[in-house]
Amino acid sequence: MTLRKLLSLSLLTLSLGLSAAAKPQKTSILDIKESITDSDIVFPESFETDTRKLLENWYLKNYTSTDDKYRSSDVRTSDDQIRHRLSQMPTVIEMPFNSIVRSYIDRYTQRGRAQVAATLGLANYYMPIFEQALEEAGLPLELKYLPVVESALNPNAVSRHGATGLWQFMLATGKGLGMEVNSLVDERRDPYISSRKAAKYLKDLHSTYGDWSLAIAAYNCGPGAVNKAIRRAGEGKHDFWSIYKYLSPETRGYVPAFIAANYVMTYYPEHGISPVLPTKPLVTDTVGISDRIHFNQISAVLDIPVEELRLLNPQFRADLVPGSAEKTYMLILPSQQVHAYIVSENQIKEYEADKYARRDVVEPGDTPSDTPLLASEDTTLPDENLSNADNTPAEEIPAASSRRTAGASTTHKVAAGETLASIAEIYGVNPADIKRWNNLRRNSVRVGQQLRIAGSGPTVAPQTAPARQNQSVAQSSQPKPSKNQQTASRKNSKKQRQPAKPTEHSIKNGENLTVIAQKYGVTVDEIKKANGMKDDNLRAGKSIKIPTKGTKTSKGKKNRKNSSASKSKKRSKKRR
Repeated sequence: MTLRKLLSLSLLTLSLGLSAAAKPQKTSILDIKESITDSDIVFPESFETDTRKLLENWYLKNYTSTDDKYRSSDVRTSDDQIRHRLSQMPTVIEMPFNSIVRSYIDRYTQRGRAQVAATLGLANYYMPIFEQALEEAGLPLELKYLPVVESALNPNAVSRHGATGLWQFMLATGKGLGMEVNSLVDERRDPYISSRKAAKYLKDLHSTYGDWSLAIAAYNCGPGAVNKAIRRAGEGKHDFWSIYKYLSPETRGYVPAFIAANYVMTYYPEHGISPVLPTKPLVTDTVGISDRIHFNQISAVLDIPVEELRLLNPQFRADLVPGSAEKTYMLILPSQQVHAYIVSENQIKEYEADKYARRDVVEPGDTPSDTPLLASEDTTLPDENLSNADNTPAEEIPAASSRRTAGASTTHKVAAGETLASIAEIYGVNPADIKRWNNLRRNSVRVGQQLRIAGSGPTVAPQTAPARQNQSVAQSSQPKPSKNQQTASRKNSKKQRQPAKPTEHSIKNGENLTVIAQKYGVTVDEIKKANGMKDDNLRAGKSIKIPTKGTKTSKGKKNRKNSSASKSKKRSKKRR
Protein backbone atom coordinates (compact mmCIF):
# COMPACT_ATOMS: atom_id res chain seq x y z
CA MET A 1 0.00 0.00 0.00
CA THR A 2 1.43 3.30 -1.01
CA LEU A 3 1.91 6.25 1.33
CA ARG A 4 -0.78 8.19 -0.53
CA LYS A 5 -3.40 5.48 0.05
CA LEU A 6 -2.55 5.26 3.73
CA LEU A 7 -2.92 9.00 4.13
CA SER A 8 -6.33 8.99 2.38
CA LEU A 9 -7.60 6.14 4.61
CA SER A 10 -6.53 7.99 7.75
CA LEU A 11 -8.27 11.15 6.65
CA LEU A 12 -11.49 9.18 5.90
CA THR A 13 -11.45 7.52 9.32
CA LEU A 14 -10.91 10.88 11.04
CA SER A 15 -13.77 12.45 9.08
CA LEU A 16 -16.21 9.67 10.01
CA GLY A 17 -15.24 9.97 13.66
CA LEU A 18 -15.80 13.72 13.71
CA SER A 19 -19.21 13.42 12.00
CA ALA A 20 -20.29 10.75 14.48
CA ALA A 21 -19.23 12.95 17.37
CA ALA A 22 -21.13 15.93 15.94
CA LYS A 23 -24.38 13.94 15.52
CA PRO A 24 -26.74 14.69 18.51
CA GLN A 25 -27.82 11.73 20.68
CA LYS A 26 -31.59 11.11 20.99
CA THR A 27 -32.85 12.05 24.47
CA SER A 28 -35.24 9.58 26.13
CA ILE A 29 -38.40 10.54 28.08
CA LEU A 30 -36.79 9.10 31.19
CA ASP A 31 -33.85 11.50 30.84
CA ILE A 32 -36.23 14.46 30.47
CA LYS A 33 -38.17 13.49 33.60
CA GLU A 34 -35.04 13.46 35.70
CA SER A 35 -33.14 16.41 34.22
CA ILE A 36 -35.83 18.93 33.29
CA THR A 37 -35.55 22.36 34.91
CA ASP A 38 -37.65 25.51 34.93
CA SER A 39 -36.63 28.84 36.45
CA ASP A 40 -40.04 30.46 35.86
CA ILE A 41 -42.44 28.38 37.94
CA VAL A 42 -46.10 29.45 38.32
CA PHE A 43 -47.85 27.91 41.34
CA PRO A 44 -51.55 26.94 41.11
CA GLU A 45 -54.17 29.25 42.64
CA SER A 46 -54.74 26.83 45.53
CA PHE A 47 -51.29 27.79 46.84
CA GLU A 48 -52.62 31.32 47.35
CA THR A 49 -55.36 30.15 49.75
CA ASP A 50 -55.82 32.38 52.79
CA THR A 51 -54.70 29.92 55.47
CA ARG A 52 -56.20 31.99 58.29
CA LYS A 53 -59.65 31.77 56.70
CA LEU A 54 -59.10 28.09 55.97
CA LEU A 55 -58.43 27.40 59.66
CA GLU A 56 -61.67 29.25 60.52
CA ASN A 57 -63.66 26.72 58.49
CA TRP A 58 -66.75 25.68 60.47
CA TYR A 59 -65.85 21.99 60.28
CA LEU A 60 -62.30 22.59 61.51
CA LYS A 61 -63.53 24.75 64.40
CA ASN A 62 -66.24 22.31 65.57
CA TYR A 63 -64.99 18.85 64.69
CA THR A 64 -61.20 19.07 64.98
CA SER A 65 -58.39 20.39 67.15
CA THR A 66 -54.76 21.18 66.43
CA ASP A 67 -51.50 21.97 68.11
CA ASP A 68 -48.86 24.29 66.71
CA LYS A 69 -46.25 21.76 65.65
CA TYR A 70 -46.72 22.80 62.04
CA ARG A 71 -45.33 26.20 63.01
CA SER A 72 -41.89 24.68 63.53
CA SER A 73 -39.34 24.77 60.70
CA ASP A 74 -39.13 22.09 58.02
CA VAL A 75 -36.90 19.08 58.57
CA ARG A 76 -33.94 19.18 56.19
CA THR A 77 -34.43 16.53 53.50
CA SER A 78 -32.06 15.61 50.66
CA ASP A 79 -33.03 14.97 47.05
CA ASP A 80 -32.12 11.29 47.42
CA GLN A 81 -34.47 10.92 50.39
CA ILE A 82 -37.38 12.49 48.50
CA ARG A 83 -36.60 10.42 45.37
CA HIS A 84 -36.60 7.23 47.45
CA ARG A 85 -39.88 8.09 49.21
CA LEU A 86 -41.61 8.83 45.92
CA SER A 87 -40.47 5.51 44.52
CA GLN A 88 -41.93 3.69 47.56
CA MET A 89 -45.43 5.17 47.22
CA PRO A 90 -48.01 2.49 46.22
CA THR A 91 -49.34 4.30 43.13
CA VAL A 92 -50.26 3.33 39.59
CA ILE A 93 -49.50 6.83 38.32
CA GLU A 94 -45.80 7.63 37.95
CA MET A 95 -44.32 9.93 40.58
CA PRO A 96 -40.92 10.96 39.12
CA PHE A 97 -38.54 13.33 40.88
CA ASN A 98 -36.83 16.39 39.39
CA SER A 99 -36.00 19.96 40.40
CA ILE A 100 -39.50 21.19 39.50
CA VAL A 101 -41.20 18.57 41.69
CA ARG A 102 -38.75 19.47 44.47
CA SER A 103 -39.74 23.15 44.27
CA TYR A 104 -43.42 22.26 44.77
CA ILE A 105 -42.64 19.94 47.69
CA ASP A 106 -40.64 22.74 49.32
CA ARG A 107 -43.57 25.10 48.82
CA TYR A 108 -45.87 22.74 50.71
CA THR A 109 -43.43 21.79 53.49
CA GLN A 110 -42.02 25.24 54.14
CA ARG A 111 -44.31 28.22 53.45
CA GLY A 112 -47.47 26.11 53.25
CA ARG A 113 -47.20 24.15 56.50
CA ALA A 114 -50.36 25.63 58.06
CA GLN A 115 -52.27 24.98 54.83
CA VAL A 116 -51.14 21.34 54.83
CA ALA A 117 -52.23 20.93 58.48
CA ALA A 118 -55.69 22.33 57.71
CA THR A 119 -56.01 20.29 54.50
CA LEU A 120 -55.18 17.11 56.42
CA GLY A 121 -58.01 17.97 58.83
CA LEU A 122 -60.52 18.54 56.01
CA ALA A 123 -59.33 15.32 54.38
CA ASN A 124 -60.96 13.36 57.21
CA TYR A 125 -64.34 14.32 55.77
CA TYR A 126 -63.70 14.66 52.03
CA MET A 127 -61.23 11.86 51.21
CA PRO A 128 -63.73 9.00 51.81
CA ILE A 129 -66.11 10.72 49.36
CA PHE A 130 -63.37 10.99 46.70
CA GLU A 131 -62.17 7.42 47.24
CA GLN A 132 -65.68 6.02 46.86
CA ALA A 133 -66.21 7.81 43.52
CA LEU A 134 -62.79 6.74 42.17
CA GLU A 135 -63.24 3.16 43.35
CA GLU A 136 -66.65 2.90 41.65
CA ALA A 137 -65.07 4.13 38.39
CA GLY A 138 -62.06 1.79 38.70
CA LEU A 139 -59.52 4.64 38.80
CA PRO A 140 -56.25 4.96 40.77
CA LEU A 141 -56.97 6.19 44.29
CA GLU A 142 -54.04 8.63 44.23
CA LEU A 143 -56.26 10.86 42.06
CA LYS A 144 -58.07 11.80 45.31
CA TYR A 145 -55.37 14.42 45.87
CA LEU A 146 -56.27 16.38 42.72
CA PRO A 147 -58.78 18.55 44.68
CA VAL A 148 -55.95 19.47 47.07
CA VAL A 149 -54.22 21.13 44.11
CA GLU A 150 -57.43 22.38 42.52
CA SER A 151 -59.25 23.96 45.47
CA ALA A 152 -57.40 23.25 48.74
CA LEU A 153 -60.55 21.23 49.63
CA ASN A 154 -62.84 24.26 49.55
CA PRO A 155 -66.19 23.35 47.89
CA ASN A 156 -66.99 27.04 47.36
CA ALA A 157 -63.67 27.91 45.70
CA VAL A 158 -63.98 29.93 42.48
CA SER A 159 -60.93 30.53 40.28
CA ARG A 160 -60.08 33.66 38.32
CA HIS A 161 -61.49 31.95 35.23
CA GLY A 162 -64.74 30.86 36.89
CA ALA A 163 -63.86 27.23 37.66
CA THR A 164 -65.89 26.24 40.73
CA GLY A 165 -66.04 23.61 43.45
CA LEU A 166 -63.72 21.00 44.90
CA TRP A 167 -62.81 19.70 41.43
CA GLN A 168 -62.86 23.15 39.78
CA PHE A 169 -65.21 22.55 36.86
CA MET A 170 -65.77 25.30 34.33
CA LEU A 171 -69.43 26.14 33.68
CA ALA A 172 -69.50 24.64 30.19
CA THR A 173 -67.71 21.48 31.32
CA GLY A 174 -70.05 21.04 34.29
CA LYS A 175 -73.19 21.41 32.18
CA GLY A 176 -71.67 19.16 29.52
CA LEU A 177 -71.33 16.46 32.18
CA GLY A 178 -74.98 16.88 33.16
CA MET A 179 -74.57 18.98 36.30
CA GLU A 180 -77.31 21.44 37.30
CA VAL A 181 -76.05 25.02 37.57
CA ASN A 182 -78.42 27.94 38.21
CA SER A 183 -79.03 30.70 40.75
CA LEU A 184 -80.25 28.29 43.44
CA VAL A 185 -78.30 25.09 42.77
CA ASP A 186 -74.70 24.54 41.66
CA GLU A 187 -73.86 20.84 41.60
CA ARG A 188 -70.20 21.65 40.92
CA ARG A 189 -70.06 22.44 44.64
CA ASP A 190 -71.72 19.16 45.67
CA PRO A 191 -68.94 16.88 47.02
CA TYR A 192 -70.70 13.66 45.98
CA ILE A 193 -72.02 14.65 42.56
CA SER A 194 -68.89 16.54 41.49
CA SER A 195 -66.65 13.62 42.57
CA ARG A 196 -68.61 11.15 40.44
CA LYS A 197 -68.52 13.51 37.45
CA ALA A 198 -64.77 14.14 37.91
CA ALA A 199 -64.10 10.40 37.98
CA LYS A 200 -66.05 9.94 34.74
CA TYR A 201 -64.22 12.84 33.08
CA LEU A 202 -60.78 11.56 34.15
CA LYS A 203 -61.63 8.08 32.89
CA ASP A 204 -62.59 9.48 29.48
CA LEU A 205 -59.37 11.51 29.29
CA HIS A 206 -57.24 8.48 30.13
CA SER A 207 -59.02 6.48 27.45
CA THR A 208 -58.12 9.23 24.98
CA TYR A 209 -54.40 9.57 25.78
CA GLY A 210 -53.49 6.24 27.39
CA ASP A 211 -51.21 8.10 29.80
CA TRP A 212 -52.16 9.43 33.22
CA SER A 213 -49.78 12.43 33.15
CA LEU A 214 -51.37 13.63 29.89
CA ALA A 215 -54.88 12.95 31.21
CA ILE A 216 -54.17 14.99 34.36
CA ALA A 217 -52.71 17.84 32.27
CA ALA A 218 -55.79 17.76 30.00
CA TYR A 219 -58.04 17.88 33.09
CA ASN A 220 -56.39 21.20 33.96
CA CYS A 221 -56.11 22.97 30.60
CA GLY A 222 -58.46 20.98 28.35
CA PRO A 223 -57.76 18.37 25.65
CA GLY A 224 -57.34 21.04 22.99
CA ALA A 225 -54.28 22.58 24.65
CA VAL A 226 -52.69 19.16 25.22
CA ASN A 227 -53.30 18.09 21.61
CA LYS A 228 -51.71 21.31 20.38
CA ALA A 229 -48.64 20.73 22.58
CA ILE A 230 -48.31 17.14 21.30
CA ARG A 231 -48.39 18.36 17.68
CA ARG A 232 -45.72 20.95 18.40
CA ALA A 233 -43.50 18.36 20.10
CA GLY A 234 -43.40 16.25 16.93
CA GLU A 235 -43.86 12.56 16.24
CA GLY A 236 -43.12 9.90 18.82
CA LYS A 237 -44.43 8.67 22.11
CA HIS A 238 -45.18 11.50 24.50
CA ASP A 239 -46.05 12.12 28.12
CA PHE A 240 -46.42 15.30 30.17
CA TRP A 241 -42.67 15.85 30.51
CA SER A 242 -41.93 15.57 26.79
CA ILE A 243 -44.45 18.29 25.95
CA TYR A 244 -43.70 20.36 29.08
CA LYS A 245 -42.18 23.39 27.31
CA TYR A 246 -45.11 23.57 24.85
CA LEU A 247 -47.72 23.99 27.60
CA SER A 248 -48.85 27.21 29.28
CA PRO A 249 -46.99 28.19 32.48
CA GLU A 250 -50.06 27.41 34.63
CA THR A 251 -50.42 23.88 33.23
CA ARG A 252 -46.69 23.19 33.50
CA GLY A 253 -46.98 23.31 37.27
CA TYR A 254 -50.07 21.13 37.50
CA VAL A 255 -48.57 17.63 37.34
CA PRO A 256 -45.58 18.58 39.57
CA ALA A 257 -48.05 20.03 42.10
CA PHE A 258 -50.08 16.79 41.94
CA ILE A 259 -46.95 14.73 42.67
CA ALA A 260 -46.03 17.10 45.52
CA ALA A 261 -49.53 16.85 47.01
CA ASN A 262 -49.33 13.05 47.02
CA TYR A 263 -45.91 13.26 48.66
CA VAL A 264 -46.77 15.75 51.40
CA MET A 265 -50.14 14.12 52.27
CA THR A 266 -48.20 10.84 52.75
CA TYR A 267 -44.93 11.95 54.34
CA TYR A 268 -46.02 15.00 56.38
CA PRO A 269 -44.78 13.44 59.67
CA GLU A 270 -41.24 13.23 58.23
CA HIS A 271 -41.39 17.02 57.77
CA GLY A 272 -42.65 17.74 61.30
CA ILE A 273 -46.14 18.83 60.22
CA SER A 274 -48.85 18.14 62.80
CA PRO A 275 -52.28 17.67 61.18
CA VAL A 276 -55.57 19.05 62.42
CA LEU A 277 -57.03 16.01 64.19
CA PRO A 278 -60.72 15.02 64.44
CA THR A 279 -62.26 15.34 67.91
CA LYS A 280 -65.56 13.67 66.96
CA PRO A 281 -66.75 11.87 63.84
CA LEU A 282 -69.00 13.56 61.32
CA VAL A 283 -71.23 10.75 60.08
CA THR A 284 -73.83 11.82 57.52
CA ASP A 285 -76.85 10.46 55.71
CA THR A 286 -79.24 11.83 53.10
CA VAL A 287 -82.97 12.52 52.93
CA GLY A 288 -85.03 13.35 49.84
CA ILE A 289 -86.67 16.80 49.76
CA SER A 290 -89.67 17.36 47.47
CA ASP A 291 -90.71 20.72 48.92
CA ARG A 292 -89.31 24.23 48.90
CA ILE A 293 -87.58 24.46 52.30
CA HIS A 294 -85.19 27.08 53.69
CA PHE A 295 -82.20 26.20 55.85
CA ASN A 296 -83.57 28.52 58.58
CA GLN A 297 -86.70 26.35 58.86
CA ILE A 298 -84.61 23.21 59.30
CA SER A 299 -82.27 24.94 61.72
CA ALA A 300 -85.06 26.28 63.93
CA VAL A 301 -86.99 23.02 64.25
CA LEU A 302 -84.10 20.52 64.43
CA ASP A 303 -81.70 22.87 66.27
CA ILE A 304 -78.94 22.40 63.66
CA PRO A 305 -76.63 25.39 63.04
CA VAL A 306 -77.17 26.91 59.60
CA GLU A 307 -73.37 26.87 59.17
CA GLU A 308 -73.39 23.08 59.45
CA LEU A 309 -76.14 22.80 56.84
CA ARG A 310 -74.09 25.00 54.52
CA LEU A 311 -70.96 22.89 55.10
CA LEU A 312 -72.77 19.66 54.27
CA ASN A 313 -74.83 21.11 51.38
CA PRO A 314 -72.73 23.76 49.58
CA GLN A 315 -74.62 23.10 46.33
CA PHE A 316 -77.62 25.12 47.58
CA ARG A 317 -76.39 28.64 46.88
CA ALA A 318 -79.20 30.60 48.58
CA ASP A 319 -79.69 28.40 51.70
CA LEU A 320 -82.80 27.08 49.96
CA VAL A 321 -83.72 23.57 48.81
CA PRO A 322 -85.96 24.17 45.75
CA GLY A 323 -87.69 20.79 45.87
CA SER A 324 -90.94 20.20 44.00
CA ALA A 325 -93.24 17.41 42.90
CA GLU A 326 -91.25 17.23 39.65
CA LYS A 327 -87.78 17.06 41.26
CA THR A 328 -86.46 15.71 44.54
CA TYR A 329 -83.17 17.00 45.97
CA MET A 330 -80.99 15.06 48.39
CA LEU A 331 -80.20 16.93 51.61
CA ILE A 332 -77.16 15.81 53.61
CA LEU A 333 -77.63 15.81 57.40
CA PRO A 334 -75.77 14.37 60.39
CA SER A 335 -76.99 10.77 60.51
CA GLN A 336 -78.58 11.20 63.94
CA GLN A 337 -80.75 14.03 62.56
CA VAL A 338 -82.18 12.23 59.54
CA HIS A 339 -84.87 10.42 61.57
CA ALA A 340 -85.69 13.68 63.38
CA TYR A 341 -86.20 15.38 60.01
CA ILE A 342 -88.54 12.67 58.75
CA VAL A 343 -90.62 12.81 61.94
CA SER A 344 -90.72 16.65 61.97
CA GLU A 345 -91.07 17.24 58.22
CA ASN A 346 -94.55 18.79 58.43
CA GLN A 347 -93.49 21.05 61.30
CA ILE A 348 -90.44 22.16 59.30
CA LYS A 349 -92.54 22.98 56.23
CA GLU A 350 -95.07 24.94 58.30
CA TYR A 351 -92.48 26.90 60.29
CA GLU A 352 -92.81 30.55 59.13
CA ALA A 353 -94.25 29.16 55.87
CA ASP A 354 -95.55 32.58 54.78
CA LYS A 355 -92.09 34.10 55.12
CA TYR A 356 -90.43 31.58 52.81
CA ALA A 357 -93.35 30.89 50.45
CA ARG A 358 -92.94 31.71 46.78
CA ARG A 359 -95.79 33.68 45.21
CA ASP A 360 -96.82 31.98 41.99
CA VAL A 361 -99.69 34.42 41.27
CA VAL A 362 -99.60 38.09 42.27
CA GLU A 363 -102.28 40.68 41.72
CA PRO A 364 -101.41 44.39 41.59
CA GLY A 365 -101.64 45.87 45.07
CA ASP A 366 -101.02 42.56 46.89
CA THR A 367 -98.77 42.76 49.93
CA PRO A 368 -96.05 40.16 50.56
CA SER A 369 -97.30 37.05 52.34
CA ASP A 370 -95.02 37.50 55.34
CA THR A 371 -96.70 40.80 56.34
CA PRO A 372 -97.87 40.15 59.93
CA LEU A 373 -101.00 42.35 59.75
CA LEU A 374 -103.43 43.47 57.08
CA ALA A 375 -103.64 47.17 56.35
CA SER A 376 -107.22 47.31 57.67
CA GLU A 377 -106.31 45.88 61.08
CA ASP A 378 -105.91 48.20 64.02
CA THR A 379 -102.21 48.40 64.83
CA THR A 380 -102.36 51.28 67.29
CA LEU A 381 -101.75 50.92 70.99
CA PRO A 382 -104.64 51.67 73.37
CA ASP A 383 -104.80 55.09 74.96
CA GLU A 384 -102.87 55.08 78.23
CA ASN A 385 -105.68 56.97 79.98
CA LEU A 386 -108.37 54.41 79.09
CA SER A 387 -109.18 51.35 81.20
CA ASN A 388 -109.48 47.95 79.59
CA ALA A 389 -112.73 46.02 79.10
CA ASP A 390 -112.91 44.52 82.60
CA ASN A 391 -112.27 47.88 84.33
CA THR A 392 -108.64 47.16 85.21
CA PRO A 393 -106.95 50.50 86.00
CA ALA A 394 -104.75 51.79 83.21
CA GLU A 395 -101.60 51.69 85.35
CA GLU A 396 -102.08 47.93 85.89
CA ILE A 397 -102.35 47.06 82.19
CA PRO A 398 -99.15 45.27 81.01
CA ALA A 399 -96.75 47.39 79.00
CA ALA A 400 -97.25 45.32 75.86
CA SER A 401 -100.21 45.89 73.56
CA SER A 402 -103.25 43.63 73.87
CA ARG A 403 -103.01 43.06 70.11
CA ARG A 404 -100.06 41.90 68.01
CA THR A 405 -98.25 44.89 66.56
CA ALA A 406 -96.25 44.69 63.35
CA GLY A 407 -92.57 45.54 63.72
CA ALA A 408 -92.84 46.04 67.48
CA SER A 409 -90.73 44.25 70.07
CA THR A 410 -91.58 43.62 73.69
CA THR A 411 -89.99 42.15 76.79
CA HIS A 412 -91.71 39.46 78.81
CA LYS A 413 -90.82 38.74 82.44
CA VAL A 414 -91.26 35.07 83.26
CA ALA A 415 -93.76 34.50 86.09
CA ALA A 416 -94.12 31.49 88.38
CA GLY A 417 -95.71 28.53 86.59
CA GLU A 418 -95.00 29.83 83.09
CA THR A 419 -93.27 27.68 80.48
CA LEU A 420 -91.76 28.43 77.08
CA ALA A 421 -94.85 26.93 75.43
CA SER A 422 -97.31 28.98 77.49
CA ILE A 423 -95.39 32.21 76.82
CA ALA A 424 -95.32 31.42 73.09
CA GLU A 425 -99.09 30.89 73.17
CA ILE A 426 -99.59 34.29 74.81
CA TYR A 427 -97.75 36.04 71.99
CA GLY A 428 -98.93 33.79 69.17
CA VAL A 429 -95.41 32.70 68.20
CA ASN A 430 -93.46 29.46 68.06
CA PRO A 431 -91.38 28.36 71.11
CA ALA A 432 -88.43 27.90 68.73
CA ASP A 433 -88.68 31.61 67.82
CA ILE A 434 -88.36 32.65 71.47
CA LYS A 435 -85.35 30.35 71.86
CA ARG A 436 -83.72 31.88 68.78
CA TRP A 437 -84.44 35.50 69.77
CA ASN A 438 -82.93 34.94 73.24
CA ASN A 439 -80.14 32.48 72.33
CA LEU A 440 -81.66 29.80 74.57
CA ARG A 441 -80.23 26.31 74.29
CA ARG A 442 -82.86 24.57 76.42
CA ASN A 443 -86.62 24.69 76.67
CA SER A 444 -86.62 25.66 80.35
CA VAL A 445 -87.03 29.24 81.64
CA ARG A 446 -86.65 30.63 85.15
CA VAL A 447 -88.88 32.94 87.19
CA GLY A 448 -87.95 36.58 86.67
CA GLN A 449 -86.08 35.94 83.41
CA GLN A 450 -86.47 38.70 80.82
CA LEU A 451 -87.37 37.35 77.36
CA ARG A 452 -87.33 39.41 74.19
CA ILE A 453 -90.33 38.83 71.91
CA ALA A 454 -89.46 40.19 68.48
CA GLY A 455 -91.93 41.60 66.00
CA SER A 456 -95.06 41.21 68.11
CA GLY A 457 -97.02 42.06 71.20
CA PRO A 458 -99.06 39.49 73.13
CA THR A 459 -102.25 38.17 71.55
CA VAL A 460 -103.64 37.92 75.09
CA ALA A 461 -102.50 40.43 77.69
CA PRO A 462 -100.38 38.33 80.11
CA GLN A 463 -101.18 38.69 83.80
CA THR A 464 -99.33 37.03 86.61
CA ALA A 465 -101.08 35.76 89.76
CA PRO A 466 -99.91 38.75 91.87
CA ALA A 467 -101.14 41.11 89.15
CA ARG A 468 -104.57 39.48 89.18
CA GLN A 469 -104.71 39.74 92.98
CA ASN A 470 -103.78 43.41 92.84
CA GLN A 471 -106.43 43.90 90.19
CA SER A 472 -109.11 42.34 92.42
CA VAL A 473 -108.05 44.50 95.40
CA ALA A 474 -108.07 47.61 93.21
CA GLN A 475 -111.52 46.77 91.89
CA SER A 476 -112.94 46.13 95.38
CA SER A 477 -111.54 49.42 96.68
CA GLN A 478 -113.05 51.42 93.85
CA PRO A 479 -116.66 52.74 94.02
CA LYS A 480 -119.10 50.62 92.06
CA PRO A 481 -119.99 52.32 88.77
CA SER A 482 -123.61 53.21 87.97
CA LYS A 483 -125.74 51.17 85.53
CA ASN A 484 -125.35 53.80 82.80
CA GLN A 485 -121.56 53.82 83.26
CA GLN A 486 -121.46 50.01 83.06
CA THR A 487 -123.55 50.05 79.85
CA ALA A 488 -121.27 52.69 78.27
CA SER A 489 -118.19 50.75 79.35
CA ARG A 490 -119.50 47.54 77.77
CA LYS A 491 -120.30 49.36 74.50
CA ASN A 492 -116.81 50.92 74.37
CA SER A 493 -115.25 47.58 75.21
CA LYS A 494 -117.24 45.86 72.46
CA LYS A 495 -116.15 48.48 69.93
CA GLN A 496 -112.50 47.98 70.92
CA ARG A 497 -112.78 44.20 70.69
CA GLN A 498 -114.43 44.24 67.28
CA PRO A 499 -112.34 46.25 64.82
CA ALA A 500 -113.63 46.60 61.30
CA LYS A 501 -113.10 43.46 59.21
CA PRO A 502 -112.52 43.43 55.45
CA THR A 503 -115.24 41.79 53.40
CA GLU A 504 -112.84 39.80 51.19
CA HIS A 505 -109.49 38.06 51.62
CA SER A 506 -107.03 37.16 48.85
CA ILE A 507 -105.68 33.66 49.56
CA LYS A 508 -101.89 33.47 49.78
CA ASN A 509 -99.71 30.47 49.15
CA GLY A 510 -99.58 28.18 52.22
CA GLU A 511 -102.70 29.58 53.90
CA ASN A 512 -105.56 27.37 55.12
CA LEU A 513 -109.03 28.05 56.55
CA THR A 514 -107.82 27.77 60.16
CA VAL A 515 -105.12 30.42 59.66
CA ILE A 516 -107.54 32.80 57.89
CA ALA A 517 -110.26 32.28 60.51
CA GLN A 518 -107.84 33.07 63.34
CA LYS A 519 -106.63 36.15 61.47
CA TYR A 520 -110.13 37.65 61.21
CA GLY A 521 -111.58 36.38 64.50
CA VAL A 522 -114.26 34.18 62.93
CA THR A 523 -114.81 30.43 62.72
CA VAL A 524 -113.99 28.08 59.85
CA ASP A 525 -117.69 27.13 59.56
CA GLU A 526 -118.68 30.81 59.23
CA ILE A 527 -116.23 31.29 56.34
CA LYS A 528 -117.41 28.10 54.63
CA LYS A 529 -121.09 29.11 55.04
CA ALA A 530 -120.45 32.63 53.71
CA ASN A 531 -118.75 31.20 50.61
CA GLY A 532 -120.92 28.11 50.08
CA MET A 533 -117.88 25.84 50.51
CA LYS A 534 -118.34 22.06 50.86
CA ASP A 535 -114.70 21.28 51.71
CA ASP A 536 -111.61 23.00 53.13
CA ASN A 537 -109.65 23.26 49.85
CA LEU A 538 -108.28 26.69 48.95
CA ARG A 539 -106.50 28.00 45.85
CA ALA A 540 -103.80 30.66 46.10
CA GLY A 541 -104.71 33.89 44.34
CA LYS A 542 -108.48 33.47 44.72
CA SER A 543 -110.60 35.68 47.01
CA ILE A 544 -113.10 34.55 49.64
CA LYS A 545 -115.71 36.47 51.63
CA ILE A 546 -115.09 37.12 55.31
CA PRO A 547 -118.34 37.32 57.35
CA THR A 548 -118.67 40.31 59.66
CA LYS A 549 -118.92 38.71 63.07
CA GLY A 550 -121.76 39.92 65.31
CA THR A 551 -123.99 41.52 62.67
CA LYS A 552 -126.66 38.84 62.84
CA THR A 553 -126.69 38.81 66.63
CA SER A 554 -127.08 42.58 66.98
CA LYS A 555 -129.84 42.59 64.38
CA GLY A 556 -131.66 39.84 66.24
CA LYS A 557 -131.49 41.74 69.50
CA LYS A 558 -132.82 44.85 67.82
CA ASN A 559 -135.71 42.94 66.25
CA ARG A 560 -136.61 41.30 69.55
CA LYS A 561 -136.55 44.68 71.25
CA ASN A 562 -138.86 46.18 68.61
CA SER A 563 -141.16 43.18 68.88
CA SER A 564 -141.40 43.53 72.67
CA ALA A 565 -142.19 47.23 72.37
CA SER A 566 -144.93 46.52 69.82
CA LYS A 567 -146.54 43.88 72.05
CA SER A 568 -146.41 46.27 75.03
CA LYS A 569 -148.25 48.97 73.00
CA LYS A 570 -150.98 46.51 71.96
CA ARG A 571 -151.57 45.41 75.56
CA SER A 572 -151.78 49.08 76.62
CA LYS A 573 -154.46 49.78 73.96
CA LYS A 574 -156.55 46.80 75.05
CA ARG A 575 -156.52 47.98 78.67
CA ARG A 576 -157.64 51.39 77.57
